[in-house]
Parts: sequence; structure tokens; C-alpha cells
Amino acid sequence: MSKKSFVVMLVSAIVMWLGAHSFAGDNNYVGVDDCKKCHKKDKKGAQYKKWLEGPHAKAYKTLATDDAKKLAEKAGVKGDPQKSEKCLKCHVTGYGLAADRFGEKYKKEDGVGCESCHGAGSAYKKKKVMKDRDKAVAAGLVIPDEKVCTGCHNDESPTFKEFKFDERLKEIAHPIPEGAKGGSEE
Repeated sequence: MSKKSFVVMLVSAIVMWLGAHSFAGDNNYVGVDDCKKCHKKDKKGAQYKKWLEGPHAKAYKTLATDDAKKLAEKAGVKGDPQKSEKCLKCHVTGYGLAADRFGEKYKKEDGVGCESCHGAGSAYKKKKVMKDRDKAVAAGLVIPDEKVCTGCHNDESPTFKEFKFDERLKEIAHPIPEGAKGGSEE
């Protein structure tokens, strides 16, 4: 391959990558109820049920507990943790973004919803997109990695303990079973 061909391919790849990622960054948050439509059936992995039973679904509600209020006070939070930027940035999906980025089904009470880890879903939520993992990723679906998790699971949290990504991932795993049609692997 000539140097010129390589440069053209490299520039094309970069432009495609930037296009997909800048588009994904413009997606709006649709909310857990939109995700639930396709991700609730047992035969497809019951991802919604697994989320609902896990700690992320309760993240916002947790901030209303007496323990959370005590921890927040020790961390320098004045007043209600459910209204504190220090707390909400990790206990609510998309906290701090403009109101027009959220669809009508989005609720902060859902805590750390699907889109906290998988990215705002307005462009990838359609079944025809989700059937093709590459298309879904190009439209903004995030396949979470350790960096996504440690955005919140870090020493800024007053309850932080060593974060072992592989172990914690197993606790919240919600794959689509092999052979099930539609959707991505997680």
C-alpha cells in the first residue's frame, strides 16, 4: 500500500469516527421506560428486570435515606443530597444537561438508568438500528468499559471502596442470550 493510500484511509477512518461520535453526543435521553419496551422479556435477557433489582435503579432514592444525609454532611454537602450537584452527578442519568436533552419519559427518579452507561438513546433505540451492533454503536450506543464506571465509582464518593471492574461487572451483567434476535450484547 502506498503512503498516499494509507493517509487517505487513515483520514477517512478519522472522519467517520468523528462523525459517529459527534452525532452520538447530540443524542437525547429517552428514559428507562423507552428502553424497557424491548429489554424486558426473559427470552431476550430481562435486562430491565436486572436493572430494576440492582443498585443503579435505586441510586436517586438512596440519597433520601438518613445514612445518605449523614454521609453527604460529612462530605460537605449542605441540605438535601437529592438536590446537590455533588451527589446527583452520579446518582441521576444525565445530570446537569439542558432540559431539552431529555424526552418526556425520562425521570430523574429512575436514578442511574440504562443511558448512564450506554449513552443517550434517541438515535439508537429503534429496533432496526439495535439489530446491528455496529449501527447501534455508530448511532451512539456505548459499550461500557471500566472508564465509564470509574466516572462515578471513584474516591470522590464518600462510600468508595476499591473498585474491581471485572467483579462488579459480573454483579450487574445483563447480556442478551445467544440466539435471541434484536438488541446488542449488553
